[in-house]
Amino acid sequence: MIWRALILAVATLAYAGSATAQNTGLRRLTDRDDLFGWEAVGRLELNRQGFCTGTLIAPDLVLTAAHCVYDRNNTLRPAEQISFRAGLRDGIAIAERQALQIAAHPGFTPGGRLDVENIRHDVALIRLAEPILSGEADAFALHSGRDYGSDISVTSYGMGRAEALSRQRQCNLMGEFRDVLMIDCNVTFGSSGAPVLSQVGGRGRILALVSGGGAYQGRQVAFGMKLPERVAELKAQLRRNPVAPPDRRIKRIRVGGGASAGGAKFVRVGE
Repeated sequence: MIWRALILAVATLAYAGSATAQNTGLRRLTDRDDLFGWEAVGRLELNRQGFCTGTLIAPDLVLTAAHCVYDRNNTLRPAEQISFRAGLRDGIAIAERQALQIAAHPGFTPGGRLDVENIRHDVALIRLAEPILSGEADAFALHSGRDYGSDISVTSYGMGRAEALSRQRQCNLMGEFRDVLMIDCNVTFGSSGAPVLSQVGGRGRILALVSGGGAYQGRQVAFGMKLPERVAELKAQLRRNPVAPPDRRIKRIRVGGGASAGGAKFVRVGE
């Protein structure tokens, strides 16, 4: 049975930070034409402690995996430690924004084992300090309904391919149980939070996020979750705990006003 296959695979999986999969079917989005339409997928920078993949679902909202927004002590990261680089390619991003607010699903247990319950709640929303306009990156919509279509794809960053997005145009849905999907998409370090897309009704819609991966019957597989209910809960969480955006008004600073006037500071690499 499909649900039994999924549970057996979960017994050997790990978060996508340490998941692996076969290196086949991936295409690097190398030039600007390749990237067209994928600008809303970007790299989440985690205070120089690694990165994940995130996707715009609104001009100021980035969707990613919950385990990406916790630090090594399983504490929610301060928003200022996270930035989003939309469409990053070889050091150049379409747009870069600082995180302002983070909502991780309360059903996710940081540091807990990657079981079905944690996978289905491994979702977080990040509100950006400034929106990214649709002319720069067109946000993706979420998939809804039971018709997933036959074309499922994943677009992500990852270890060995951190400097540009890679896209796997075709992977297969192998199982489903309690809002958790098992797919044979190619994932690795850094693929956490990457969008799994269903090509139903025109432009792809986000069906799931990459949470973790493991092995089933000698094949490497990835796991994600159904999103509409989880994302609605996270949006409500953001509304209940609003954070004011920074004041972007230009301030005049007198020449010779002293070193405390807010001038630029330089740090050494690695600090």
